[in-house]
Amino acid sequence: MMKLHYHPLSTYSQKTLMAFHEKQVAFTPELVTLTDPTSRAAFLKINPIGKMPVLVLEDGWKIPESSIIIEYLDSHFSTGTRLIAEDKDLARRTRFHDRMADLYVNDSLTKIFFDGRKPEAERDPKGVAAARERLELVFGMVDNHLAKRTWMMDDAFSMADCALAPCLGYARMLHPFDKWKHLTAYAGRVMERPSFAKVHAEAAPYLAKL
Repeated sequence: MMKLHYHPLSTYSQKTLMAFHEKQVAFTPELVTLTDPTSRAAFLKINPIGKMPVLVLEDGWKIPESSIIIEYLDSHFSTGTRLIAEDKDLARRTRFHDRMADLYVNDSLTKIFFDGRKPEAERDPKGVAAARERLELVFGMVDNHLAKRTWMMDDAFSMADCALAPCLGYARMLHPFDKWKHLTAYAGRVMERPSFAKVHAEAAPYLAKL
């Protein structure tokens, strides 16, 4: 069986886990704890860059990066939810929203989170301010996009939602978005999605320790 190397708190891991649950595809979970020397050393043999998640196929072939793993799942398994439309234009739009979530929402939240855990003298207030400005801009764009849509791709739940949902879970703590009514309503819908509920339940014990 395929093995997924991940950590429940990792947003990119959560994104990938949501896709597995949506596709109803079985896998063997392999938890990685980068703060544990033994776990870290073992994972670096799999992915020297040290980024999670990584999917290892039965033949040993390794697939890194959350979006690429989801592309693999969607092209190799017909079960569950179709996460990337077969129509080329819709697929391109899905990938665009996926990139927006990863590069501008997720990475901005990551900057805010890790900067806040540094000693005062090592923090980067200008960088954090820039990250918050970017979030305000993107949240406004997404709010407008969702004004007449259920999901990022209209009525179809997709890879774009798998990318955005974990970000919003952390944004509620790091950069609240309550003033954006359409985004807030969307977050409520996505938090009730069974795939996210499973991811949230797995992450809960780790979140409690933060």
